[in-house]
This record gives sequence, structure tokens and C-alpha cells, in this order.
Amino acid sequence: MELHDSPDGHPGAPGGVTSPCAMVMFGAGGDLTKRKLMPAIYNLAQTHMLPLQFAIVGVSIEPYSEDEFRDRMTSDIREYSVDGVDMSVWNQFVNRLYYVSGDFQDPALYKKLGETLARVEKEQGTSGNILFYLATSPVFFPIVVKQLGAAGLARQEGRKWKRVVIEKPFGHDLASAVELNRAVGEVLEEKQVYRIDHYLGKETVQNILAFRFANGIFEPIWNRRYVDHVQVTVAEELGVELRGGYYETAGALRDMVPNHILQLITLCAMEPPISFEADSVHDEQIKILRAIQPMSPERVLDQAVRGQYAEGLIGGAHVPAYRSEPHVAPDSQTPTFVAAALHIDNWRWADVPFYLRTGKRMAERLTQIVIRFRRPPFVLFRKTLVEKLPPNELVINIQPKEGISLRFEAKIPGPIVRLGAVNMDFQYSDYFGTTPSTGYETLLYDCMMGDPTLFQRADMVEAGWTVVQPILDVWKALPPRDFPNYAAGTWGPSQADELLRREGREWRNPEPAQGRRSDPSAVRSAPSAAPVRKP
Repeated sequence: MELHDSPDGHPGAPGGVTSPCAMVMFGAGGDLTKRKLMPAIYNLAQTHMLPLQFAIVGVSIEPYSEDEFRDRMTSDIREYSVDGVDMSVWNQFVNRLYYVSGDFQDPALYKKLGETLARVEKEQGTSGNILFYLATSPVFFPIVVKQLGAAGLARQEGRKWKRVVIEKPFGHDLASAVELNRAVGEVLEEKQVYRIDHYLGKETVQNILAFRFANGIFEPIWNRRYVDHVQVTVAEELGVELRGGYYETAGALRDMVPNHILQLITLCAMEPPISFEADSVHDEQIKILRAIQPMSPERVLDQAVRGQYAEGLIGGAHVPAYRSEPHVAPDSQTPTFVAAALHIDNWRWADVPFYLRTGKRMAERLTQIVIRFRRPPFVLFRKTLVEKLPPNELVINIQPKEGISLRFEAKIPGPIVRLGAVNMDFQYSDYFGTTPSTGYETLLYDCMMGDPTLFQRADMVEAGWTVVQPILDVWKALPPRDFPNYAAGTWGPSQADELLRREGREWRNPEPAQGRRSDPSAVRSAPSAAPVRKP
């Protein structure tokens, strides 16, 4: 692991090494630490983004000694590193790992933590800068923050910074989000709080703003005059795995919509900010959230769909129904699928529906944004055999392969006029290569650099829950009668298709695997109408 010198106490320069700091991981014995956070830290070091004056302090209930914690992290990094580990390099880093054991509710833990941080600052030269990462159950978020405040560990003095990273979910409804914001705000300044959503660490998500505002050919048509509608799909092949206990209290709506999906929608719909400063970007995002039309109970019934997966086939293998998963009630009413139509009531987007859907055990792992443009006038083709003109589409693929695709109509070469759909595809890996990534590297780097652009501000969190709350209220009052209502391995319940079909639209689903071209750089042409001879 390669660590690099950074001026003591000074913020890292943009695009360079971060300032010296210690990273305190609450929940260091959990899955998030070993699967995502430690591999991300390793990747940052390998790309020369971490200073020599850097250390990690693990905090958890498990009674490890410091040596046992180091051995555990060594074993975990071997197993979970994205692109393998150079152990000779990793071994140089082991002595920068520290550990404190205790109960998160016990003030004695924070006294021990303070003593350990003082030792770390002396031994590793971290300059008193500390990044606290709450990789814990949400129930501990206010507890840990309060204890950090009581112990004086969150207090900023001089040029020494203290920042706290809070994982989602940030609340489970509007009231709890407001209360959590209040509890955090009693201890921390807003600029110290980083509400993290790993989806925003994806390169394509960040590229939405660059794509929109750095290319003059797209922004002029990015509005209600040219766009028919927008689709946002976040689909997962996986079920709830061993997270049934958590998922029973959350469900697809709480788990994905107030954070992941609404963040994607705001980035697609926002007006150009005056700069890439965090507050400038957030100010435009919050305008979009506040412009989303509130959903009345009648509208919820008409424009929101919920589902729960039954047993089915994924990749040719049988998978169980949600109600048969571990830690799930046999008569569970928890939705594992959500679809809805949202409307943004402003000058740019009035009358343009934003359709969203997300679900577990769907046909394919896929996160994409589809901008479907309005159809051109048909008059030119009225006396031909062409039956219709398919709409142009811009597709922003976020996972599993990050890239952008534009579909348009073109004439197929030859003496007869034939139209074919052409896909112009761009994939990041083809142009810029690939780097090992867990999705957390950019976000952790930004936390250490003090850049909150990709994190949610308190008012954004509450505005997101305000959008979702009417749906939660109606669904709580009217339990579903048809669960389970879609088979695992499909694209969700038929009601989601009907949501678009009754307005003359349809979801954009990927082509079946056998129908895809093997060469991603090749151009695909498929006739969209019968041939017509030139007049």
C-alpha cells in the first residue's frame, strides 16, 4: 500500500493527496467494513490518494486485541479486494491499524477511543483530523453522535477537522428523518455531516452533470418540448439474502426511493448550477425535490405499484419466494418491488412523467436512466409502408457496465429506403480503461477532502421523505391483497407495465441475452419498418 506525504494539517489539493487524518470505523467487525470500506481504502492508497500520515481505528463490540484485528483485516482484504492484493505492500500498512472494543452506548468506550486517537496522532502524525464512519445499524446513529459530542471528540479546534459519515437509511419515514436531523444537529455543524449513498460514487452518476452541461448538443433539448418521459430503473437479481430482518422493516420503497432513485432524478432534472460547489449543486437539487407534485391518496392508488416476488428461476436456478427467505414472516406484506410515476411541476418538466421502478429478484441486475424523446411528425412517411417512427432514446447505464447509448433511426444502405434502429454506444472501460472500485473510493476521498457535493444535505433528506410519505401512508392503511404478485426472474408485476401502457408507453427492458451482439463496439441495425422504394 503506497501512502504519500501531505503538508501537515493542510487540506489536500484538488485531485491530489488528502490531508493527514485518522479514520474511525464504528462497526469495524461488520460486513460493510470488510467487503467495501477496507478494499476502498486499499484502492485509494494504490492510486496514490492517501498520505503517509494516515491510520484506521476500528471500533466494534467484538473483543479483539489489536493484533487480532490486524489479522482479521489481512484475511478479509485477501478475500474481498476487487483486483487482488500485493501483500508486500499491504504489510507496510498493517501497523497503521488500531482497534478499540466496547459498547456503543457506554461512555467508557469513547474515553478509550479518545486515548487511542491521541496515540495515533503522536505515532502516525495525523494532525488531529478525524473521519468518523458509522458503519452500524441505524439505531446507533444518534447514539454514537451524541456520545462523540459528550466526549468532546467531535469538537473542531483551529485547523483540525472532525467529520462524521452516516450510512443510509437516514430515517425510516419523514418524522424519523426530521428527528435524526435534529439529534445530529445538536452535536455537529451541517458541514461536518456526510450522509453517504454509495450509488453516487458510480462514475456514470457523476458524469450525468458533465454530460448535460459540457455538451451543447444535449442541454437545449433537455426539456418538456423535446422529452416525452424519463425512466429510472434500479433492478437487482439478488433477493434479500440474510438481510430479511432489516428488509422486513424497510421494503423496496424505503430502501431505494428516498435516496438512490430521487438522487438520480434530481441530477437528471435540475437546472444548471452556477458552479460545482456543493451548495450550488444541492440548491438546484432541492428545487427539484420541492417541485415534485404531492401525491394524494387517490393518486397513490392510481400511479404507484407495489409487488413481492414469488419463487422462480434466476440464471436457470430455482430461487425461493420472499416469504420463504430467512428472517421473513410467512405472511409478510413487505414490498420487494416499487414502481411509480412522479411529476415535476416547473417550467422545464411540466407534463413530463418521471417513471421509477426498483425491485429484488428481477430478470437482470441493471441500473439505468432512459431519456425518451418525442416522436417526430409522421407526414413524410404517410404514403409509404412505414407504420411508425420509433422514438429516439438516450440511455445512461450505471451498472453493471457504465456507459451511455443513443438510439436513433437511419437509412439502411441500398437502393430501397429502409429504416433501421442504430445504437451508438459508449462504455467507460473502452475509452478510459478500468480501475478497481467498490463504489466507495470517490466518496471516502471526498470526505477526507471536505467536498460534500455527492452527499445529501439535511433539507434534501427531508424533502425526499416528503415525496415518499404519502405512498407509505396509503400502503400502511391498505395492505396488499395479491402478494406475491411477480415471479422471481421477471421484470415485476403486470400492474407496473399497465402504469405505462395506459398512457401509450412501455418500459425499456434489455434485450434477451441471446439477442445481444457479442461485440459491444459494433453498430446494430434492425429494420423498424417494411422497405419503401424511393419515389
